[in-house]
Amino acid sequence: MTNSSEQVYLWDRFTLREALLLGFCATFIILTRAGLRLHIHLPGHVMFFTMFFYLLARGCVPKIGAATLVGLIVSLASILLGMGTKGPIVFVKFIFPALLVDLAGAIFPGFVTSMFACVLVGALSAALRALCDTGLEWLSGMEEEVILRKTVISASLFALYGGLGSLAVPSIIRRLRKNGLIDQGAGEKG
Repeated sequence: MTNSSEQVYLWDRFTLREALLLGFCATFIILTRAGLRLHIHLPGHVMFFTMFFYLLARGCVPKIGAATLVGLIVSLASILLGMGTKGPIVFVKFIFPALLVDLAGAIFPGFVTSMFACVLVGALSAALRALCDTGLEWLSGMEEEVILRKTVISASLFALYGGLGSLAVPSIIRRLRKNGLIDQGAGEKG
């Protein structure tokens, strides 16, 4: 539990404890991405852990910008570690899903304890990430029919894995709150 005498650490918004929690979530996304660089030829399989940790970050730190900060850290680390093969589009691929998670938290602050809401947000955020490649393919001159088919297939698989990864978040958040390890999250914080 946090107390009122805790010092503000990052952007006058996150305490040191919250920043560390968000940093750990970002680190775990990078570690799972590095571990899942296997060529199993299933688009979107990395979204299982990515959406899990985005939603977990949002549940542990119920403030607007928590998931976006994790997405920013992950995108910067991906570029620095050479994991982003598509250049600056890596920022978009990680920031858009995180922004959608934060938007869902702003509209419905308690969504991280609802199984249905978590799966819906996880699936939509993961599908949005899949759509980021569509613009590049269109600019590169691919045929529209090929782009459409590839987008539908990849967005469906990304949404499937993102939704599956989101399933465990509500029970983990409830358990952490029950044991007093994170705040109760009664409402949206500032």
